[in-house]
Amino acid sequence: MLQNFILLFHVLAAGAIVVFVLLQQGKGADMGAAFGSGSAGSLFGSSGSANFMSRMTAIMATVFFITSLVLTYIAANTGASRGLMDRVPATPASQIPVPGAPAAPAAGAPAVPVPAAPAEAATGAASKAQDIPK
Repeated sequence: MLQNFILLFHVLAAGAIVVFVLLQQGKGADMGAAFGSGSAGSLFGSSGSANFMSRMTAIMATVFFITSLVLTYIAANTGASRGLMDRVPATPASQIPVPGAPAAPAAGAPAVPVPAAPAEAATGAASKAQDIPK
């Protein structure tokens, strides 16, 4: 519950940073205002929007940083947030099936030897593969 609440603030702070950065004027915007293209300080006071937007960006960046640290602390101290590989059950190497290998007999079943393939069948398959036109 607390983690979801902090995560909501984290996402809102990230969105606010994006908005405030995009709303800030560039370095050359004051030059245009000096030649009569509009008043830069009419909405936020005589200092213009630079101080307000810079302060809000800094505040939102601080909130974002703090929520990042808190979310990391919560995730590290609870077992709820595990990695994907931690969820996979460990399988001993002796139980991993090898492609092409005969299956291991079930527990308690007698081991039956598998007869080897005749040598003629193996060479015959190789000669047939060479006869295929390309």
